[in-house]
Amino acid sequence: MLREAVARLRDGRWLLAAIALAVLAGAVAIAGRIAAGQAAGELRDGALAALPLAAGTLTGEIEKQRLVPLVLARDDAVRDALRRAGKVEETALDAKLKAIAGDALASAIYVIDTAGIAISASNAGQPDSFVGIDYNFRHYFTDAMAKGAASQYGLGTISGKPGLYLAGRVDDAGKPLGVAVLKVELGGVEANWRASGFRVFVTDERGVVLATSQPDWRFHALAPLSAADAAAAHAQLQLDAAFEPLPIRRGAGDGLATIEEAGKSRRFVEVVQDLPGAVPGWRLWLLTPADAALNSAANTARLTTLLGLLLTGLLAYVLTRRRRTSRLRQEALARMNIELESRVSTRTAELTRSNTALAGEIAERENAEAKVRRLRDDLAQANRLSILGQIAAGVAHEINQPVAAIRTYAENAGRFLDAGKTEPASGNLTSIVSMTERIGAITSTLRSFARRPGVAASPLPVREAIEGALSLLSGRIRDSGVTIVKPRGTASPLVMASRIRLEQILVNLLQNALDAMKDRPDPRIEIDLAERDDRVLISVRDNGPGLGPEAAGNLFMPFQTTKEKGLGLGLVISQEIAQELGGTLRLDPDTAAGASFTIDLRRIE
Repeated sequence: MLREAVARLRDGRWLLAAIALAVLAGAVAIAGRIAAGQAAGELRDGALAALPLAAGTLTGEIEKQRLVPLVLARDDAVRDALRRAGKVEETALDAKLKAIAGDALASAIYVIDTAGIAISASNAGQPDSFVGIDYNFRHYFTDAMAKGAASQYGLGTISGKPGLYLAGRVDDAGKPLGVAVLKVELGGVEANWRASGFRVFVTDERGVVLATSQPDWRFHALAPLSAADAAAAHAQLQLDAAFEPLPIRRGAGDGLATIEEAGKSRRFVEVVQDLPGAVPGWRLWLLTPADAALNSAANTARLTTLLGLLLTGLLAYVLTRRRRTSRLRQEALARMNIELESRVSTRTAELTRSNTALAGEIAERENAEAKVRRLRDDLAQANRLSILGQIAAGVAHEINQPVAAIRTYAENAGRFLDAGKTEPASGNLTSIVSMTERIGAITSTLRSFARRPGVAASPLPVREAIEGALSLLSGRIRDSGVTIVKPRGTASPLVMASRIRLEQILVNLLQNALDAMKDRPDPRIEIDLAERDDRVLISVRDNGPGLGPEAAGNLFMPFQTTKEKGLGLGLVISQEIAQELGGTLRLDPDTAAGASFTIDLRRIE
């Protein structure tokens, strides 16, 4: 009977041990799954934060280029070339398209007539020139002719390089003349995606990969395409591709995807965003590597849980042991305490090592988040600098007037010195110094305009700005023989403005008026100053030929000009400055003769 009791006792202990091990294994496994889920959530939050940046890089590039075909569709030179329809070589238009393509960083810009033949291109005269090529088979041509605007992604028929084609129809009095096309290659966008450390790609409405940070994924599909979808994709993209499925396996609603590469399986957190603002039907996919973070989090949680349970079990064992051995001698109790302290010290050292490793992983995650923040700041800076590209061409336009004044003052100073008149020569040299300072102020103003930090304004008498602008153009006014009529009276209302900025607007308006009255009899410019309620109105009126309805309608659009050598930026910049000063710049309607512009600013006491 004693042997049977001992056997039953041993069986009971083995059963309890088995149950305890099962509970321990289950707790460790659950802790690992919970920690992996939390890590996946953190990775997903980081990916969702990076997703707008990746989408903004693509949509920003497309939107920057989308306006070019629409502007060209309203360009008189393009319309004239299409009316001639290939009867002459369009050398001047080719050069213009080449310059615009260089400024816009476009791969190519070309103009197609109604028969689908390219009559002018930015790469005219080169071995891969588009001129004379038939594009009647391209969807962007047929869709633009039918709908007015179109886009298509595909391989170039000449270059063989993939890109997005943006097309706008050129009309003349409601009749289509042809199509203006811009091709933008997305290599720079894809390079930015690769530099971010994420895997990013864009699919069309059928799931075919177009732009991607993984070049070998291009023209693969998210899933096998049906015969009808494959035929539609071939027709839309106009290329011969098998559209093989991507090596991606998606999880069951956990937001994780597995990619098979080089015989290995790697897990990624997957997020997606529609891009209706870029091209209808496009979707952006962003994958961030997850194996390292998930395994680390799961292993740390398992180890921590295991140590915690072991420590708990050890403490329970020690307490039980102490109750069972409380009747033993004091010496045995002392030895037991020494052994317990040794075990606790060992476990504490293990926990310390685990905590140190966990702190290192936290530091790595913080570094990764810092990199994401830096990337976000870099993209924001690139977006601000893109504005500088739009106004860089205006630097020459804004500086020409002070440079012309410097030349006049220098020539006059030379004549005075030849005549022995040092005092007026010194005055002209002083004016030259003032003009150089003004050039520096203008270039500084243009830089601040690119950054848009706000206008440094102060109370300014309006007459001071008028006199400054007239002084800046005094040489040209004298040489042109134009009569300047200044504002009547002596009152000079105050406005909150920067003198240099207000003078820029006035100089642009006076310069345009002088240009308009070239070779006109009895040229005359009137500058009027009026106050209405809390507004100050500064008007510049000339008796030139005036502006036609079409020119007036496009007056404040970039690159629209009626001058032979004009850039079409002076009035655009002037309008921007007026808005920054809290006012407006407008063309006055119903003028009897010539043109009249009014600057409307808020008056201050």
